Amino acid sequence: MARFCPLFSGSSGNCTYIGSASGGVLVDAGVSARRIECALREREIDPLSVRAVFVTHEHTDHIAGLRVLAKRYGYKVFASAGTLDALVETQVLGEGSDFEAITDDGVEAAGMYILPFHTSHDSRESLGFRLHTADGRALAVATDTGCMTDTIRGALVGCDLVLLESNHDVRMLENGPYPYYLKRRILGTSGHLSNECCAAELPFLAQNGTTRFILGHLSRENNFPDLAYSTSLAALRQAGLTEGKDFLLSVAPRSAEAPVMVL
Repeated sequence: MARFCPLFSGSSGNCTYIGSASGGVLVDAGVSARRIECALREREIDPLSVRAVFVTHEHTDHIAGLRVLAKRYGYKVFASAGTLDALVETQVLGEGSDFEAITDDGVEAAGMYILPFHTSHDSRESLGFRLHTADGRALAVATDTGCMTDTIRGALVGCDLVLLESNHDVRMLENGPYPYYLKRRILGTSGHLSNECCAAELPFLAQNGTTRFILGHLSRENNFPDLAYSTSLAALRQAGLTEGKDFLLSVAPRSAEAPVMVL
């Protein structure tokens, strides 16, 4: 049995809890430690039951609470070698911190086996993660990527649940208030995945075993939850798939409102 909950999701902060009978892990810690602690306790999850934090990359909306959490609870931190270098340089991780570079072979934590995969983002060495539970479930978190690659697609195929980035609507972004350089960054191949690009991947995943999709990391300024949802739903329906029968689709809320899903 697996438990999955996107505690926080969006450009203002990201943190996802994934649990098993042996405890749980966090993917990212992008809001304050206090908010993460409160979000866990509201779901009757003891922060002491968390065994490790897996960090996708070093941007603030993914590591804001990491230093305090790691120090307070002694969480072990796993990330790519490039991300760890950045976290040490900025003193997010320092003397006394327990951290390890995760390799392609993966690592075991909280009764799950976690495998990394590389994403395409403007950071030192960004990753997504695929988690395997003892009872054969597979779940994946893939955010902060400017494009879908064969590596990412290969990591997501066959998962029971996928949290996939649906960051922005292209037209909203192009016509919005962001400066030109920021628009180019987000739209680039090392930026963020749009609603349309996200939606285009879902039929293939659904036809290969994925039954639950959660759209994540939505931009506050360049997206609406209903728009992200309707874009993905249309792509799935166009492929002849039926919601409630072939798949479940939801949008991760920005703050701690999501219930814990049990798979």
